[in-house]
Amino acid sequence: MSRIQECIRQSIETKQKILNDPALLKVIDDVSSACCTAFCNGNKVLFCGNGGSAADAQHLAAEFSGRFYYDRPPLSSEALHVNTSYLTAVGNDYSFDEVYSRLVKGIGKEGDILIGLSTSGNSKNVIRAFEVANEIGMLTVALTGESGGRMKNAVDFLINVPSADTPRIQESHILIGHIICEIVESSLFPKE
Repeated sequence: MSRIQECIRQSIETKQKILNDPALLKVIDDVSSACCTAFCNGNKVLFCGNGGSAADAQHLAAEFSGRFYYDRPPLSSEALHVNTSYLTAVGNDYSFDEVYSRLVKGIGKEGDILIGLSTSGNSKNVIRAFEVANEIGMLTVALTGESGGRMKNAVDFLINVPSADTPRIQESHILIGHIICEIVESSLFPKE
């Protein structure tokens, strides 16, 4: 029982650090506003990550393109890894480091947003995608752990969860992603 309690305590402590960090809260608010602007301008929000971060990326894209709290029009959003034929072809023919950047180059447009998730902040394929997105004129957002890794210098917005523990970081990424989805949904489609 004590390990269960310890995991829950660590998760709460990580979230409490986020709650008590005005600068980090402002970045989350700024990213929410940027997503609202992008969607209002007819742009899209793309997500990418690896492993658990890929699952989180797909989850958050579905919140935008499907619905979050209530029925409303869909928002243009996708996770870049969902086409396994594309992913395996590019990984085989080019390199796994190019799987996201090549797709960003193909479908990304100026004004779109690329959100990359990486607990270490060092995922080569996500960093490469940010480089291409920056060349195109997309807005770039990294959700990472406390150090920010190499992504901290490759993006417009860094949301670095104050932890070095992968599960605690991923739990916070979903919390932050849900907050952004809620703000965007309620701002663009306010309930009467």
